[in-house]
Amino acid sequence: EGYERSRKLPARLVAELAQARALAVDAWRKAKEAADFKTFAPHLERLIALNIEQAELLGYEEDRYDALLDGFEPDMPARAVDEVFAELKEGLVPLVAAVAEKPQVDDSPLRGRFDKQQQWDFGMDVLHAIGFDLARGRQDESAHPFTTSFSNDDVRITTNIVEDDWTSGLFSTLHEAGHGIHAQGIPSELIGTPLMWRRSLAISESPSRLWENVVGRSRAFWEHFLPKMKQYFPQLADVDLDTFYRAINIVKPSLIRTDADELTYNLHIFVRFDLERALIAEKLKVSELPDAWNDKMKAYLGIVPDNDAKGVLQDIHWASGYFGYFPTYALGNLLSVQFYEQAVKEHPDIPEQIRQGQFDTLRVWTNGRIHRYGALFPLMEIVRRVTGRGLDGRPYMEYLRTKYTEIYGL
Repeated sequence: EGYERSRKLPARLVAELAQARALAVDAWRKAKEAADFKTFAPHLERLIALNIEQAELLGYEEDRYDALLDGFEPDMPARAVDEVFAELKEGLVPLVAAVAEKPQVDDSPLRGRFDKQQQWDFGMDVLHAIGFDLARGRQDESAHPFTTSFSNDDVRITTNIVEDDWTSGLFSTLHEAGHGIHAQGIPSELIGTPLMWRRSLAISESPSRLWENVVGRSRAFWEHFLPKMKQYFPQLADVDLDTFYRAINIVKPSLIRTDADELTYNLHIFVRFDLERALIAEKLKVSELPDAWNDKMKAYLGIVPDNDAKGVLQDIHWASGYFGYFPTYALGNLLSVQFYEQAVKEHPDIPEQIRQGQFDTLRVWTNGRIHRYGALFPLMEIVRRVTGRGLDGRPYMEYLRTKYTEIYGL
């Protein structure tokens, strides 16, 4: 499939895209530092023109954007994404607005100084408990957490430990462990072949969100781990489970996507999805992008950035030429709940096992029912094989509605 896409592109265009991306990333870094979109705009215009040319050469049935989206999420047309996102927007936007009107929860358990070595040690305990195989992988530190795998027997993840924000290191560990568990779950017979993994970025993102949010921000998870965490951090000794659970699920509409909480994160994706589709369809000019960005932020999140660095310049994706990438993040969030719901349907004792600090059933289920396919099938086929139905946003929306209605007393 990748080979067929590559054959359609002339060497001249591939070279021009590579050069334009390199120049754009450098210009983006400088523009972001200066919060000056105008200096980056010509590079973005060039990249959009080249991506439009690329889309036309690749071909599409309904929407030019489909040709670009297909590079990250094969066989998932924009029309199908639209349908899923429309359902999520209908439920999320009013839910976020309703939460914003409620008194904020006590976030004191998140504040203070947390020794970095103690954070590392606790994170390694959690990593071992959930089943990331440290005999076939390792964890290190990096400025931006990531996962890389050379085989299912050599999987490396990183985390970012911040002394005055323990959530950064721990939830990064859980997120990347999800990717790592996925990589370790790829069958050995697929290793070294084009079928190894990452045909669908949504499938790739789903285990990271499963372990980070659905499991890692659940009350059951912390029924087991909060007592252990208090052993590492005595300053939390008097914090009760309910206060702690509310704190780690605090909702604060933010300007920066990577800082967004579980409830508002997808709204950031909707902003980018709407805008990049309009750019590729030539319905929005690059010069109009900053104002359009601010309007979308106001509509979806109720806040507006005071400069371009916190707004339209915050992500590197467009400078890197990644048009069609953003929606896969939201699809991964959605799938994390749809897959978890199916796992619990087949193994109703999973929630109680999590409460007891036992994760083998869930991990083995994800490896056996999802990760074993590698890149054999596109997203929709894997979802059908795992759940017996198509992509469904209802479980995800119900999960969020139930969780945050309880936390904020809606």
